[in-house]
Amino acid sequence: MNQAADARKRSRVRWWVAGLMWAAIAINYIDRTVLSAAAPRIQSQFHLSAVEMGVVMSAFFWSYALLQLPAGFLADRFGQKKVLGFAVLWWSLATAATGLANGFKSLVALRVALGVGEAGAYPSNAGIASKWFARSERATVAGIFDSGSKLGGAIALPLIAAMLAAFDWKLTFALTGLLGLVWYVVWQFTFADSPRNHKWVNAAELAHIQGNASAQQHDETARPSLRLLFAHRNIWAMCIGFFMINYNSYFFITWLPTYLVKERGMTMMEMGWMASLPLLASIVVEIFAGWASDRVFASGKLSLTATRKLFLVIGLLMASSIGFAAFANSAFVAVLLLCIAKSGTTVAASQVWALPGDVAPRNAVSMVAGIQNTVSNIGGVVGPIVTGAIVGATGSFVAALVVSSALIGVAILNYLFLLGKVEPIKIDDRAPARAHSRIDIAS
Repeated sequence: MNQAADARKRSRVRWWVAGLMWAAIAINYIDRTVLSAAAPRIQSQFHLSAVEMGVVMSAFFWSYALLQLPAGFLADRFGQKKVLGFAVLWWSLATAATGLANGFKSLVALRVALGVGEAGAYPSNAGIASKWFARSERATVAGIFDSGSKLGGAIALPLIAAMLAAFDWKLTFALTGLLGLVWYVVWQFTFADSPRNHKWVNAAELAHIQGNASAQQHDETARPSLRLLFAHRNIWAMCIGFFMINYNSYFFITWLPTYLVKERGMTMMEMGWMASLPLLASIVVEIFAGWASDRVFASGKLSLTATRKLFLVIGLLMASSIGFAAFANSAFVAVLLLCIAKSGTTVAASQVWALPGDVAPRNAVSMVAGIQNTVSNIGGVVGPIVTGAIVGATGSFVAALVVSSALIGVAILNYLFLLGKVEPIKIDDRAPARAHSRIDIAS
């Protein structure tokens, strides 16, 4: 049977799974973005300083970052279906409970609780992508599920702004917390950890998924030690680069609404729409970038390493425009530059979330994704606090945005020179540091 006929016969359950992954991330970001949209009102009601508000915004990342690796380990050990399902239930309850906050301490505690649940999302999705998608589709699916974060934020900002205008902010948290319950029911009835065990997957689709996957990726017995993983330069490069990206990226879901209201003089409703534009623009860009990188790799014109690095650098050059937004003379130009910057982080993210499936040894994709996301989300802890401190000290966002742009420059150098050849780490590699010591820009 030729490839065209086989493709027509092939079931497409994996794309339904991609949709569920996307929805989980969209709900994840709706629930975490509610605070940033409501921040001006919460800050006023509880009389919080800029530094205190920065601490509240960063509190989510304390538990979120620390639990990435445990969440990845549990997802690999017990299956992504159980771990991701429980995670969504937990964070939905934490979101609803945030409406009960009565001051700084309770806000911090509830944001920490939110981070506990949301820690399971990305490591689980990375593991699902490695099991459910062929190697030539992983950047596409990474772009799809990660784009849910932008749509979640984009929907949340104008929607929450409208809800805040009509309701108390406490009720807004309670209502958004209900979304995850619907997703959980659908998840339980339509997902299986392996395509081999899904009743809707036919033989043609299963053959396509497994056709170019490394056998190493599907060994479900042995797992590497953390010492082995951290001996490889690619793990360090993935962590450092994503830290820089997240420092930049989380400005858009923490301080951006306040920036538009206080620095650019927008009303709450204007802020809601303008703050959503960078996120909306980045959705299309990220999915396209993932698809385009898969097509480039499939064409054979560039190696996997060169493809990943090319799209990472293109995205990060775009992301550096956040620094130019600080000096824009008009709100329109500033928002346009922020749209380019946010779109750039998502071009990079389409590659970042494909990398765990590219390099993880054996049955450890969620674990590697958890390591990468642990370090990257320290950027989420540090970023809001540093931005708040700079704004508090200078009375302006200019220096804060310039710092974000400078860190993007560091990320470019990291991916060009520290990231080596993109290939699976071998669990029986006895001298990984020496074996991977060569600088590899585009092998």
